[in-house]
Amino acid sequence: MTVQIVEILDRSIQGVTRPFYCRCENGQAYFVKGRGAGRQSLIAEYVGGRLARAFGLPVPDFEIVEIPPELIRWCSRGDANELGTGLAFGSKALPHVQEFSISHITQVNEQVRKDVVLFDWWVHNADRTLSEKGGNPNLLWDQKNSRLAVIDHNQAFDPHFDSLQFAQTHVFNDCLLNIIGDLVERDVYRNRLANAIVEFNFACDNVPPEWWWEGDGVPANFNRDAANETLNRFTDDIFWRIA
Repeated sequence: MTVQIVEILDRSIQGVTRPFYCRCENGQAYFVKGRGAGRQSLIAEYVGGRLARAFGLPVPDFEIVEIPPELIRWCSRGDANELGTGLAFGSKALPHVQEFSISHITQVNEQVRKDVVLFDWWVHNADRTLSEKGGNPNLLWDQKNSRLAVIDHNQAFDPHFDSLQFAQTHVFNDCLLNIIGDLVERDVYRNRLANAIVEFNFACDNVPPEWWWEGDGVPANFNRDAANETLNRFTDDIFWRIA
């Protein structure tokens, strides 16, 4: 079942897609990505989020939300049309969080750091960069509870993924090298990936049908078969090498 948006409160200034901050009929606040994000991005966001949750990452709750036409029609915001109408992706807003910075890295549990970098390596998501020179890790930090929140999977299944660049720029890149060099760790992660990949087909089958089309009979630029091949790499030894 979908959750209906009843009010557009604000819009994020961060990220390429700049999600809208909305209130839903259940009283909860969500960051919502709609038409302006693009169909490919929405599919990757939803499928990537489901996989991340199955893998055990600390992902905020998310829903397929519905944006009624009248909400956009009567909205005073000049950019409301970029949200669009119909079904969209909503990530529940979290209290007590701030943007993740390089000073937070050492506060994140090592196992969580390993999980995040290995998951991004698996789904070909290079959009989690951070160094002393800057970057965009697409992570949130709950200072009150000393807890990480992993957001934004819209760049997953990148057909132009560069493994060398990933290994140099990912916010937790040092952990990737540790995993690859440890045969015991690799076996543990193989088992976890084998369990998580089961979610892929369920996720794809539950993508809203309209997201698979850009409109006028033009399919969305998301190749389900190619994404499936990307995920199944973990069964091959080459997955554990940085080319």
